[in-house]
Amino acid sequence: MVGSALVRCFSKEGYTNLLLRTHQELDLLNQQAVFDFLKSEKPDFVIIAAAKVGGIMANNTFRAQFIYENLAIESNLIHGAHLSDIDNLLFLGSSCIYPKNCPQPMKEEYLLTGELEPTNEPYAISKIAGIKMCESYYHQFGRNYFSVMPTNLYGPNDNYNLETSHVLPALIRKFHEAKINDRNSVTVWGTGKPCREFLYVDDLAEACIFVMKNIDANNLYPNEITHLNIGTGDDISIADLTLMIKEISGFKGNIKFESEKPDGVSKKLLNTKRINYLGWEYSTNLEIGLQLTYDWYLENNT
Repeated sequence: MVGSALVRCFSKEGYTNLLLRTHQELDLLNQQAVFDFLKSEKPDFVIIAAAKVGGIMANNTFRAQFIYENLAIESNLIHGAHLSDIDNLLFLGSSCIYPKNCPQPMKEEYLLTGELEPTNEPYAISKIAGIKMCESYYHQFGRNYFSVMPTNLYGPNDNYNLETSHVLPALIRKFHEAKINDRNSVTVWGTGKPCREFLYVDDLAEACIFVMKNIDANNLYPNEITHLNIGTGDDISIADLTLMIKEISGFKGNIKFESEKPDGVSKKLLNTKRINYLGWEYSTNLEIGLQLTYDWYLENNT
């Protein structure tokens, strides 16, 4: 999802020399293959958007895969870029790096100030490791390696597998299938009370291009900032999100919340004042973004 959005936005900006590889062409878990690729191609700038991702159930079930695969991907790319004398790299993390009971909205400096949410701790630890790798390669080798932390993303090419997807694409699929199969209700995990922030993926891609053009590690690390938050600065309850997706899908039945299922943290909102001050703000509001996403789903998954 993020990679395809980056390609769309880079192409729109006039960039033509994009080095793209599918998983079949380059397995990022294969260290030697990654090292050989970077040495051969020697890109001017590396953006690490690849990751093993999923929702609460996937994170909690495949804990070993989430920590191993994400550590391997980022380690191979960051160290491989250094070995190939590539000076510029941007690592994309996740808002789950912040403590479970983090003050809201979450500022960059709250990293490592408390315990993580248990359901996605392995994934969060791997992302924190990526942030600290970028910081360490700057301090030891002077590399322009730094990180951005996106909030929850959605949009074209999302994962709609109900076993592994995040809440928003899972709801889109559930409501659409309930509508076309004339079901009376849709079941949603949890109470619906937790609040989450959602950013349309093309807005993230545009933020990455903005950061690439305007910011480097020399601006961040001397000020003791390890990363920049990227989000909307607004959140919505899962219950209200569910109602919005129900409306967009045209489903007319009932919604049933399974309160015995885990909610995750009650609130997770990023403080985006730093990147807003530097000159970037999101542009796609949630209602428009959901409609665009649902339209894409209809065209590509039905």
